[in-house]
Amino acid sequence: MQTETTQVAIETEVSTNNSDSLQVKSEHYLRIEPSHGWVSLKLRELWEYRELLYFLTWRDIKVRYKQTVLGAAWAVIQPFMTMVVFSLFFGGLAQIPSDGVPYPIWSYTALVPWTFFASGLAASSNSLVGSANLIKKVYFPRLTIPIATVLSGAIDFVIAFVVLLLMMLVFGIVPTSNVIFLPFFVLLAFVTSLGVGLWLSAMNVQFRDVRYTIPFITQFWMFATPIAYPSSLIENDTLRAIYGINPMAGVVEGFRWTLLGTDNAPGPVIIVSSLAALALFVSGLYYFRRMEKSFADVV
Repeated sequence: MQTETTQVAIETEVSTNNSDSLQVKSEHYLRIEPSHGWVSLKLRELWEYRELLYFLTWRDIKVRYKQTVLGAAWAVIQPFMTMVVFSLFFGGLAQIPSDGVPYPIWSYTALVPWTFFASGLAASSNSLVGSANLIKKVYFPRLTIPIATVLSGAIDFVIAFVVLLLMMLVFGIVPTSNVIFLPFFVLLAFVTSLGVGLWLSAMNVQFRDVRYTIPFITQFWMFATPIAYPSSLIENDTLRAIYGINPMAGVVEGFRWTLLGTDNAPGPVIIVSSLAALALFVSGLYYFRRMEKSFADVV
């Protein structure tokens, strides 16, 4: 995109009340040109538009459940049916160990944060293209769009989590005192989903075939995460720490540790997962802001 420079001339006039009128005229030039390279995140501006963020989130929630037959039940159907399939094939036929916990609830505990992550990733990746008309008409912090799409998935997460609590009641499982760390793992899943979503949403504006890779990325990521199998199969602590480069590995292990009381405490895995999620999030923010200046022209 060709860089355009605009010069605005501002004329000022100074006069006196004496008989000999003195007039001084001068011109000041204000140069307006697009930013270059890595730019400021302007998080203060994002805070100023917090009401817009709220309405965009509420819009996405209403669109998600508008004209649906089952409504909010879809938040439970997807992880529940996946749990049934995993229980039949991995837990039943393959006899995959489940850390001493019944396989159905063991796998569903992992699927609850995973579904929140995967749905937020898919929605945020296509959020800018879906809001093209809004982006072209008015200025606002573009970061509000992918953030709103990820936040809108919180309703589905809460519904699926309530079902998880009911299943724990049926299986007679009581959360341990480690449950106080659960909000941290929820935040880690949110940061990971948003971080990857920022990268893919900005790239999707420039390269429209990115959206075709999202299902493949999600499927590959799912099998790289210990959802259908336990990470305890990796006995070497060094390899487990390297395995934690996948942020969702730390999230899944954390959910099982806090809710089911498994013996596999995240330990070094959660440290590596947290650093990886933070790196994805911060780099995604800067890349998004760098590409933001061309969104209205390309989208």
